[in-house]
Amino acid sequence: MLKPRQKPPAPYLGRTLNHEMRKKMATRTVFKNGTVFDGTSAGMADLVLEGRHVVDVGTDLDGDHVVDCSGMSVLPGLFDCHVHVMTRDFNLARAEQQAFSLQYYEAKRNLSLLLDQGITSARDAAGADLGVKQAIAQELIEGPRLQIAISMLSQTGGHGDVHLPSGGNRSIPMMTAHPGRPNSIVDGPDGVRRGVREVLRAGADAVKIATTGGVMSSGDNPRHAQFRADELAVIVAEAAAADTYVFAHAQGTEGIKAALRAGVRSIEHGYYLDDEAVDLMLERGAWLVPTLSATRAIIDAAESGIPIPDENANLAREAVEAHKASFALAVQAGVKIAMGTDSPPYWSPAASNLRELALMVNSSSMSALDAWRATTSSPAELLGFDAAGKLAAGKLADVVVIAGSLSDLDDLRGRVRQVWLDGTQVR
Repeated sequence: MLKPRQKPPAPYLGRTLNHEMRKKMATRTVFKNGTVFDGTSAGMADLVLEGRHVVDVGTDLDGDHVVDCSGMSVLPGLFDCHVHVMTRDFNLARAEQQAFSLQYYEAKRNLSLLLDQGITSARDAAGADLGVKQAIAQELIEGPRLQIAISMLSQTGGHGDVHLPSGGNRSIPMMTAHPGRPNSIVDGPDGVRRGVREVLRAGADAVKIATTGGVMSSGDNPRHAQFRADELAVIVAEAAAADTYVFAHAQGTEGIKAALRAGVRSIEHGYYLDDEAVDLMLERGAWLVPTLSATRAIIDAAESGIPIPDENANLAREAVEAHKASFALAVQAGVKIAMGTDSPPYWSPAASNLRELALMVNSSSMSALDAWRATTSSPAELLGFDAAGKLAAGKLADVVVIAGSLSDLDDLRGRVRQVWLDGTQVR
């Protein structure tokens, strides 16, 4: 008998600016003459914000301040459910030579870049620790509201065990254990139990695991399953006891199905789905965060001269078409989809998390509106950010204004005109 699925933890939903001061300073801002996508459907409408919240969506609305959105589209703040803000690019050789603390300054830049693109909510899928989240909350740095996993739990020799053929371990700053980021290599039921408890103690909102190898890890195979059933059962039970959930890096078929049988909430990547895996996703109500950008970003990086080992670049090239077909299969079957990129791609000034929307549409039967839903209301449900993801009275005033039509998914990053977070214009 299936247990009820655990809800995600309540997220941090605001910044620390004195809310009484916000209330006194609050004005009614009305967005007029634009196409409003409310997270579900789209049409010509006005949108009114007051303080930190949406107060009305309708016609002939007024306000103290008018934003003319003629020729533009108005949307809820966007989500990316799979980011890594503590790293710059795929250049592991360079990362090994950088000072440990540099990753925090890179995170500051990356969080700002997310806001530039209208991403006002995100889930960091390993790397960011509680200090990063607290720095945003205390307005020491700017960034989207963030859910964090801190570390990705992996078996010995698994995707997170970044060892070298020489016998040493890669020194990747975003994966290096420190007082705020527990060791992530765990084995056996007792080991994984302790691992889950340690990341939760460190402040993780959700538990990230690797149930397969990966394209970018040396010496393992993305098709091979990792962690056994008894280990997975303990991981999910420990997360449930803390009223949170598990999400799984899962690329190969058997590791995907093992994760689903154990009760994970979302499958990240899903390169090699089959009919049984899709049926399990539907049966369990699990989500797919496809990260179609990821394999393409690795290939683009290799072709641009970033020193990616041939083994990893070839695995990415091999996975691209299978990934596309798997995503199409999941969409056709009605699997719940939430946008994620496995970013970076911060390595290129032209790169954009938002190219994921066009990739989703071009790889499946998704419409443009389906892609927008997968980037607003759907991920809000996945992450438990109930106050965001839609434009409706009482929702948080996260708003993005984009030039042009919702059906046009080209150059979205270059078309972002305004970004509002918690009722404050940040771009």
